[in-house]
Amino acid sequence: MPDTAAISTLFCDTVHHINSHDYTPAQINAWAPKDINKDINIDFWVNRLSQSITYVAEETDQIIGFGNLEPNGHLDCFYCHKDFQRMGVGSQLLATIEATARSLKIQTLFTEASITARPFFEAKGFRVITPQTVERRGQLFLNFVMEKSMISP
Repeated sequence: MPDTAAISTLFCDTVHHINSHDYTPAQINAWAPKDINKDINIDFWVNRLSQSITYVAEETDQIIGFGNLEPNGHLDCFYCHKDFQRMGVGSQLLATIEATARSLKIQTLFTEASITARPFFEAKGFRVITPQTVERRGQLFLNFVMEKSMISP
């Protein structure tokens, strides 16, 4: 995947600049360590994204967002560039993912939304199933299992 390095950088920058409003510095560094070996990190992202349908939003050859849909309806990653927040990038990415889910006859989308992302997903029709605490690199994080039905009422 030629965009993998840029996707990895966007992920790290977004977590450090946007999610830092809702999580501690220790949590942010565990979630998106800046000192991780670049080769290992790229291999990790290639493997992660190759297991799903990944959509990338670009503007003038710059990646400004990405999201991925797994075959079971799971949204594994969903991040918008720190300089393109609240500009419709996430809405467009999610609309594309939802259209794909419908075409694949996926009945329910689900994700584990951060404290930061929860309001976005709620505004897009997702509902909280349960809060949960997860561990990453020795740090505990609160996030929310959320889902949205793709079946038209």
